Amino acid sequence: MDSTERERDAVAAHRDETPDERADRNWNELLQELRVMQTGAQIFAAFLMTLPFHPRFSDLAQWQHVIYLVLLVSAALVVAVIMTPVVIHRSLFRRAVKAQTVTWGHRLVRVAAVGIGLVVCLAVFLIVTVVATVEAAFWIGGLLLVATLGLLVAAPAAIRRRSVT
Repeated sequence: MDSTERERDAVAAHRDETPDERADRNWNELLQELRVMQTGAQIFAAFLMTLPFHPRFSDLAQWQHVIYLVLLVSAALVVAVIMTPVVIHRSLFRRAVKAQTVTWGHRLVRVAAVGIGLVVCLAVFLIVTVVATVEAAFWIGGLLLVATLGLLVAAPAAIRRRSVT
């Protein structure tokens, strides 16, 4: 029995629900999380799409344009990842695969959360190169990256380790 199965069994022991009821509940919880993430990611990506039309954009150095393009494509990919669980659900609707849909949705939300964190870190890095110095951007961007990975990866992992008996 792997850790995911142990976690499911532990949750099932505390709730009086069938596997189908659990899958429905988990899917609804996942959708709530997606709604929060999707709005922020889409607004952020839309904002990035407007930057080249700003008069000062042409003042950026070539390497800053490259960072911007990486940032733009990354933000677009994050939006696509966030949309994928809903598309999977629509594609598999009424095929009795809700548990698998929830599992894949869960994985994609985790990827999207880390993706959003990385995109925000890169955006801050780029902005600091414009308003301060490249050295400051590396320090601020690096510290933000460490904090973000700590919050999005290390904290949940630590809680998971402590909660599994």
